[in-house]
Amino acid sequence: MQAITVRDRDAGLAGLSLTDMPYPHAAENDVIVRVYAAGFTPGELDWPATWTDRAGRDRTPSVPGHELSGVVEELGFGTTGLSVGQRVFGLADWARNGSLAEYAAVEARNLAPLPADIDHTVAAALPISGLTAWQGLFDHGRLATGQTVLIHGAAGGVGSIAVQLARGAGARVIGTGRSADRDTALALGVDTFLDLQTEKLEDVGEADVVFDVIGGDILDRSAALVRAGGTLVTVVMPPKVQPKDGRAVFFVVEPDRARLTDLATRVRDGRLEPVVGAVRPLTEAPAAFAPATRTPGKTIIRVAEDGSGDPS
Repeated sequence: MQAITVRDRDAGLAGLSLTDMPYPHAAENDVIVRVYAAGFTPGELDWPATWTDRAGRDRTPSVPGHELSGVVEELGFGTTGLSVGQRVFGLADWARNGSLAEYAAVEARNLAPLPADIDHTVAAALPISGLTAWQGLFDHGRLATGQTVLIHGAAGGVGSIAVQLARGAGARVIGTGRSADRDTALALGVDTFLDLQTEKLEDVGEADVVFDVIGGDILDRSAALVRAGGTLVTVVMPPKVQPKDGRAVFFVVEPDRARLTDLATRVRDGRLEPVVGAVRPLTEAPAAFAPATRTPGKTIIRVAEDGSGDPS
């Protein structure tokens, strides 16, 4: 099969290449998914798990990408709850070969059934962004109806879903981003948009929950915006600055089949619309990692077309 691989940590983006890889092995409780669409996180090449397994051993050449949508091709021993030929979407394990490939081995518990009327391209934009948004807002941020949430990067993959979920929960939403993101954020339903390039962050006032996907100086300054009893939530790094009278939480997204199923239901019902940015073929995946390709929403790699036969 063909896959995007990395071999040299020092090479950075230049080390990404399209190569031939062995067909994956289905371990116990695994399924082999024929991948139709895949998502990735631009910072994956900096993650230790991209380069080593759970025991710390080198695992290159490795396949990046951890979001996928496709069809079950094969069941490993002991696998239950899924069947060959079933449409699925979900998360590939952090320390195993990922989704930027024609086939991927994934633990069955990390996958959810995909309704027939949701396109693979849309589904591949849901797993990390959708689960991160839900877990950040509600599991860790404890956002409730009538509260105010400040969402950094409101037009991005995670932020755009977080805005919609927060609005659906009856919260007031303040979104931030670049100048070019304003129209997208307003269309998603933010009550107020703050341009981080031209406006002062501190002018937004206090929020019950601040959800950060940017880190750095923005994360540090956000601590002062947390209302007493509120929460600063980030997925970037442990916060250096703590809210004066609130909590600070750094977390890594966790697989959750039940929540993925709920997110898919929201998409079907029209209550949630993932913002898909560029859609590129597998051959262009290395270029898609480059910062210059930044677009609102999430970039998706289309590996195969429905009904097109074996991907090539």
